[in-house]
Amino acid sequence: MIAYIAGSLTHKAPTQVIIDVGGLGYEVQISAQTYTHIKNYTESKLFTHLHITQDAHTLYGFATPEEKKWFLHLVAVNGVGPRMGIAILSSLTPEELTYAIQHRNVATLSTVRGVGPKVAQRIILELSARVGTSDAKASEIASEVIHPESISGQALTALVKLGIAKGQAEKSIGQVLKGHTGALSVETLIKLALKN
Repeated sequence: MIAYIAGSLTHKAPTQVIIDVGGLGYEVQISAQTYTHIKNYTESKLFTHLHITQDAHTLYGFATPEEKKWFLHLVAVNGVGPRMGIAILSSLTPEELTYAIQHRNVATLSTVRGVGPKVAQRIILELSARVGTSDAKASEIASEVIHPESISGQALTALVKLGIAKGQAEKSIGQVLKGHTGALSVETLIKLALKN
């Protein structure tokens, strides 16, 4: 098992990075939360999980052990795969997820695209016992804010990689941008589009 990878970030996108470790490039799938943590760095350490299926070996990376822990909790829930786990963690911080589960807030979990009320209830039911041991701490990460026109393409690519149809992703991004007159960061646009 690969517990973590540390090296140079040779490629960064809201859903994926490539980390060079001794001349070998590892492609790692990430959440919008992790992207927020690492986007301003040229080197990073990501806590990883290797997901093996019949068709692929996919490496998922997280900026914090807490986010990795929640990813593993989520994918252990029946009906929640890695793609949905990443979508949930792109939309909700571990702290928000903990709060939603503690307060049995189906509506909050259902704001994530692809998570319906039944799946949200299953997540709450299966993970409520684990919330008591959560050591999540609030983190304050400064976001680089850029003009909406320069981020819509990046957000669209990220949403499509998360499994959302291109047409629906474009519609969601358009609705978010209509409702915001100021500048947005890529990760904020992705989060709002996932909730839209």
